[in-house]
Formats: sequence, structure tokens, C-alpha cells
Amino acid sequence: MEVRLLRYFVATAEAGTVSAAAVRLHLTQPALSRQLRVLERDLGVSLFDRAGRRLDLSTTGRALLPLARDVLGRVDALRVAAMVAASGRLERLTIGAPTVTLTDVVSPFIATLAPEDPTADVLGADGLSPVETLRLGADLAIGTVRAPDPFRSLPLAVLPVWAYVHADHPWAGRGEVPLAELLTSTLIVQPAAFTARQSLEAAITAAGASCTSSIEAANGTVAQALAAAGRGIAVASDDPRFGLVPLAVDVGGRHLSVRLAAVWDSRHAAAPTLESFAERLGAFVRDRYDAAAA
Repeated sequence: MEVRLLRYFVATAEAGTVSAAAVRLHLTQPALSRQLRVLERDLGVSLFDRAGRRLDLSTTGRALLPLARDVLGRVDALRVAAMVAASGRLERLTIGAPTVTLTDVVSPFIATLAPEDPTADVLGADGLSPVETLRLGADLAIGTVRAPDPFRSLPLAVLPVWAYVHADHPWAGRGEVPLAELLTSTLIVQPAAFTARQSLEAAITAAGASCTSSIEAANGTVAQALAAAGRGIAVASDDPRFGLVPLAVDVGGRHLSVRLAAVWDSRHAAAPTLESFAERLGAFVRDRYDAAAA
């Protein structure tokens, strides 16, 4: 039995479908399905109940899932412990985060690392919780949800969710727009798994309001591109692009925002190093965006 097959099993169970897991694992759906069957053959049990295209964890699969997670956690701990023992330091650091965070926050932070720092790599984690991101192989995960023991969390910063308008829009010089007024326009939003979209929907629900009309874009960059093309107002936490003007969104006396936190496993062989990097990342983010601590 190969460890990678256990990773495929856990990723599929957490994603809910083979297609979603295949995207996360950068595999084709048929290839992932074949690998899952190899694992079932190796174990001698059925991990999933299959009905047409539907794939649900079997009773056995549900029982084995926590054991598989434990094995993967121990394998990763062994790998890192060996690396630290061999070199006396963490040589490689994988940071997992949603795409917009990787682009606007993590990548600029990596550019500031010193030669003696670990070599940094990234792991895309759109739609994943920090714990799921760590289980996919990240050493440090960035998200908006803190995690329970044995994981540790460190608040990083509170970042704004902007309403992006064209430079000649009547609101362009205002600086901010009330949520109720924003909802009278066509909004260009990101998919439901994106934190900016979640923050917006939570504010709409809390206000007992609804959106007049909306267009869903693949990500914040595309949302801003559509706004620049005059299709509506983009709601995103991305850095500004295409000459758009960012407006703060007033939601009852505060501004629409997302709270970033760093999460790592306290059992990690280099846990103190990860905590130090989380602190450095938090300071970098707050300085870059003149943001408050989360």
C-alpha cells in the first residue's frame, strides 16, 4: 500500500466527489478513480459506495478515514523530523492558501525571505479549510477559520473586501458605499467557496437584504476585468487592477472585511519555526496593507 493512495482517499472523502478531488490533486478524474480502486484492492475492502456517478463513503470507509488521516499525519511528521535532524533546520516550507491570498499576500512575502530562510513553496487551497490544507501537505495554512487542538492558530490581519467601480462611475470619489446602496447594482461576485463572497453573503443575510442582480466570475481578477468592461461592480478582496477604484463597503458602521489567520500542527517537528514564520507573515501583511491585527 502506497502512502499517496491514502492521500487520494482522504482528499476524495473531504472533497465529496472524485471530480473535485481530482482538481485539488491535479489528476484526471479517471486516473484518480483507478487509484482509489487500487487502494481498495490492496486493503481488501470497499471504501466507497458507488451508484452511477455518485460516490459516498461506505461504512468501512468512514471507519478507516480517521486512521488514514492519522497515518498521513505521522508520515508527514516523520519526513519533516528527518529533514530537521539531517540539516538542523527546516529547509523547505510549503504555505497553503486560497489563490488570491497566494497572489497578493504570500508571494510578496516570499520575495522578502532571506537566503538562510527555508525555500518556500505554495499549495493552492481554494474552498479548503486550513486543516484540510495541512492534510494535503502544507506546513503552514492561511485561511479565515481557526482550528482546534492539536492545531495552533495565529491571527494575521483584517483585510477589506472592496467594491470595485470604474473610474468614471458616479461613486468613484466617495471612498465608501453603504451595503444597501451597493445591492441596488449588478454585483460581480466570486464562487461561493471564496472568502470575499462568503463575507458579502453573511453581511447580506445579517441585514435581511437581497441582491438585485449578480454575475459570478471565476475569481477576483476576472471579476475586476468584468467591472472594467462595464458589466457591474466587482466585490473582491484582491488588490486593484485595470484602473478600478476600490470603495469600502459600509455594513452597519463597520467595513466589509475578512480575517486572515495562520494555522499549523503543533506536532510538526518544526512547529517553533512555523510559529515564527506566521508572526513574520502577520507583520508583513499588516504593514503592506496598513491593516489591523485580526
